[in-house]
Amino acid sequence: MLDNTIILITGGTGAWGRELTRQILERFSPKEIRIYSRGEHAQVEMRRAFPDPRIKFIIGDVRDKNILNFAMRGADYVFHLAALKHVPICEDNSWEAVLTNIYGTQNIIEAAIQNNVKKVVDISTDKAVEAYNLYGVTKACGEKLVINANKNYPSATTFMCIRGGNVIGTTGSVIPLFAEQIRKNNKITLTDGSMTRFLMSTREAIGLVFQAFEAAKGGEVFVMKMPSATMDMVARVMVRLLGDSKTAVGNIGVRPGEKMHEMLISKNETVMAKDLGNGYFVILPHYASKELKASYSKYKNLTIPYFSSQNTRCLKEKELTDILQKEMPVFLGQKLAQVT
Repeated sequence: MLDNTIILITGGTGAWGRELTRQILERFSPKEIRIYSRGEHAQVEMRRAFPDPRIKFIIGDVRDKNILNFAMRGADYVFHLAALKHVPICEDNSWEAVLTNIYGTQNIIEAAIQNNVKKVVDISTDKAVEAYNLYGVTKACGEKLVINANKNYPSATTFMCIRGGNVIGTTGSVIPLFAEQIRKNNKITLTDGSMTRFLMSTREAIGLVFQAFEAAKGGEVFVMKMPSATMDMVARVMVRLLGDSKTAVGNIGVRPGEKMHEMLISKNETVMAKDLGNGYFVILPHYASKELKASYSKYKNLTIPYFSSQNTRCLKEKELTDILQKEMPVFLGQKLAQVT
């Protein structure tokens, strides 16, 4: 699938990008992987972690069409991960979020078409569904741009989206945040303990990315079937793994732009959604051709009115403990005591 190809990963120095790079090298024999990101320090660290001559590093911003166009020359596939994604930062820096998450995504589309890229994969978020905060709004716009590019810009390039929730270990997500709070202050701040969030390991998420990448025909939004957990449970498990008898848990109230429960498929999207039965749902575009609809006709329609962190499978505490004991040492750089 990716053997002897050139792959560009925007935002490639983040947790998603690093795991994607690791699994590409593990599963395939690519000709070249290009890591495109803004941060020099993060690139230096990743270069040390991945001393493979097939990995090339390019410092650049998705807002810069010229550098982006240069980075895509000869590329076969693009995985678009770059984004401003911290909810409060996007709220406080609205135009910056628009420039990166909307204009930057359009730049990806145009550069991919200009360079005859075969396929573009846009990684989206649950916050794009019934968006309540600016981050979600910009990612929803990005999704629309990518999906509609198949119709608006007929070309050799196929465009698709993959939508997921919290992936453990990604920058700004809840697990690293709680770990940092315990390390610095021996205290976790909860906005609301009954709040639920989707959770999945980075390895699992990237494995599903490859499934969707291979299946995509163009115009689909693939939705990961993620389990969820309450923030109360996450806090309890984190205290047991990293804290002590003095670790405090405080409630600070819901922050601007936050939802109590996240959605991955809205009520309005279920009419175009299919259950693929392999870790994914797929949402077909409203302009889906007869051929595209026919290719998914053997799959069942959704039997739920929507898919949210409230009506998905809730992780058991032991399950979450086992997942975190396996995943956290990867991004914390330390071994954890085994908790039974």
